[in-house]
Amino acid sequence: MFGSMDELIKLAKTPHVWKSLATVKPKELIRLEIKEDEREWPPKYRAELRQLSLFDNTSRSSDQNHQIIRKLPYKYYYHFLTEGDQKPRRMMIGDWEIGALYWNCLAQTEGDEYAANKLVRQKYEDEFFEKDLYLFVGTTLANHIQARNPFMIIGVFYPPVMNQLSLLSY
Repeated sequence: MFGSMDELIKLAKTPHVWKSLATVKPKELIRLEIKEDEREWPPKYRAELRQLSLFDNTSRSSDQNHQIIRKLPYKYYYHFLTEGDQKPRRMMIGDWEIGALYWNCLAQTEGDEYAANKLVRQKYEDEFFEKDLYLFVGTTLANHIQARNPFMIIGVFYPPVMNQLSLLSY
């Protein structure tokens, strides 16, 4: 568990360590940024997503029964501070749960994207900001060495609040 992104990034860049997965405890959550994105997968990704198996290198674009996962039309970013930060960091949330939340909220709001993102914001700001939130972060091969900060948020976690009396009464 890391309290400082600077410390974690240093370990990611250290030869023979190459830290690529960690848990970060933000000192302060600032805001959730929602940014519109492309609505369709680029052709290269579309072909890869048509594969039925991770280990199958052949395209199955002729298979009409295989559906491609819908592309999320928004990107989500947390702005937050960790120990030693002078200004907020901006980190993309690549967690499948925020995508699932968006699609559920979109259905709940009968296709109103603005209202759906308002519900996503409510969950990721109003609700999560009140919790003891931890961020699971990871790198990608493409960004690990060359990006200044190779990490993205791959999950959010808040431990349940335990009543101390319940711990003693079992």
